[in-house]
Amino acid sequence: MRPLVPLFACVATLLTATALHAEVWTLDRALTAAREGNPDARIARLRIEGAQAVEQQARAAWLPQLSVQGGYSASNRSMPAFGYILNQRAFTWTTDFNHPGTIDDLNATGTVAYNLYSGGRATAHRAAAKAGAQAAEHDATAIRQQLETATVRAYLNIRQARAAADALASGVRAYEAAVAVAQARFDAGQLLKADLLNLEVQLAQTRETLSAARHQAALAERAFLFVLGREKATDGVELPDDDPAFARLVAPTTYDPSRRPELAAMEARVRAAEAMVRAARSGRQPTVNAFASYGYDHGWQLNAHADGWTAGVAVEMNLFDGGQTSGKIRQAQSELAQAQEQRRKLQLGLALEVEQARLAHADATERLAVSARAVEQAEESASLSRARFEQGALLSADLIGVETRRLEAIVRHASATADAHLALADLRRALGLPLFE
Repeated sequence: MRPLVPLFACVATLLTATALHAEVWTLDRALTAAREGNPDARIARLRIEGAQAVEQQARAAWLPQLSVQGGYSASNRSMPAFGYILNQRAFTWTTDFNHPGTIDDLNATGTVAYNLYSGGRATAHRAAAKAGAQAAEHDATAIRQQLETATVRAYLNIRQARAAADALASGVRAYEAAVAVAQARFDAGQLLKADLLNLEVQLAQTRETLSAARHQAALAERAFLFVLGREKATDGVELPDDDPAFARLVAPTTYDPSRRPELAAMEARVRAAEAMVRAARSGRQPTVNAFASYGYDHGWQLNAHADGWTAGVAVEMNLFDGGQTSGKIRQAQSELAQAQEQRRKLQLGLALEVEQARLAHADATERLAVSARAVEQAEESASLSRARFEQGALLSADLIGVETRRLEAIVRHASATADAHLALADLRRALGLPLFE
């Protein structure tokens, strides 16, 4: 047997090291992982980047546009060939306009353009893009708060499922002890066979329920990892017995939903719609652009080259477009009115959501207090009933009823505890408040 002692020691050391390195998921750590790894959080960040890119495009209207172009071509047609000759400063009076011959030209041109006035279109588009970027940021905040609530729910679901499994496991142990006592009493001729069978059947049913509860706990772990955006952990999910994060989850002192990020995002969208109305109206204003270009031409057929520049100001005014501008204005005004009504609808919905969350929190708090007292009473009743059953002063059916009520009280209390924390988290989200103070 002695050669096995080192083996047992190595196995014990390995198990201890594995336990020490197992991941323990506190609520704070779970929230951080969800913000970083959940697909919804990543999508929200990408939407912000997209909105900021649109804003960058709108800002480009305030900067000069610089472009360069170049190319090489050859022709024996009169118009292009004559143009090449003039650009290369190679014209002579002996040039035959009808038969200029094959003329080639290498051209390089740089152009600078700048919009001097567009009737407010550039300003309106920039304001709309900025408001869109702000709306995307507020949407990301709303998604983050919803994700935090979902993380708390998944975290509490694990604790609730495990609490139910622990309660059923204690029920199995209690029934096993009762069956042992009943077997001894039956062997002594003090208990009927039917009473012993009742306890054995109840023990089997409780074991079956315990198996289902453990599978439910495993499913809760998988849902928890899904919220975090992670693959299934090989060593399961470990939670601390007493997470201090819940002590920072306190009830709010006000029930004003004005801090909701969804409302701020809607306000930004209304501002964007207002800006688009101004952009549509700019179609009735003139557009003024300044431009300047520099070009260089070289030809090998004539062995000539020259450079030149062009600069000027262009004004464009749309006098009649068949009602297209008027239609764009009406469309923008309609979209603005829709955004305003959506804002009003959101305000009404948020007020209702806050009231529902407040009532749910009050109900969960009351149920928690009642269920805690019920557990105390059920535990005391079960303890007295077991003693009476051992003494032969209680029937097996009565003991089964007492144990069943004890298990139900423990499970209800676990559910009430999770519901109280979740209702508080949901209430803070409904008010647009951060999860923790």
